[in-house]
Amino acid sequence: MKIIVISDTHLPKKARALPAPLVDALTGADLILHAGDWSDWSVYELLSGYAPVEGVAGNTDPSEIGEKLGFSRIVEVEGLRLGLVHGHRGSKGTEQNAIQTFAGEKLDAVIYGHSHIPVMHTVDDLLVFNPGSPTDRRFQKQFSFGIMTVEDGQLSAEHVFFDRD
Repeated sequence: MKIIVISDTHLPKKARALPAPLVDALTGADLILHAGDWSDWSVYELLSGYAPVEGVAGNTDPSEIGEKLGFSRIVEVEGLRLGLVHGHRGSKGTEQNAIQTFAGEKLDAVIYGHSHIPVMHTVDDLLVFNPGSPTDRRFQKQFSFGIMTVEDGQLSAEHVFFDRD
């Protein structure tokens, strides 16, 4: 199973359209996970044309998105449990806020956004993953998103880095 992981698209403010490397990766996706800051519901509709979408709202999203998606969820994929959150709620840093959101839950991964900083490491057998942003790299050298693969009950993840078209 191929899962595209994105966050912080901020469309149409930071870009008029999804960047070509992301569009290429979306072709053949089985699932899309979006960790918030869509900025407009049309992004959900656009992504839904490629594959089923699971997502949460972020701090810059209009209330409509928060009401439809909520601010955290657990997505079950082939027996794996993936926590999805933006990471802006809480009193700690973004990563710690994201992990704390799911305290007490048995998860295989926590996926978050907000910082626009790509992150991938494990904490006590928990994959902690931030895809970065495909449209607003802030102080990063490149734009990014993630691809997760589930095969034989095993989860693997990678970042895709690219320059603006």
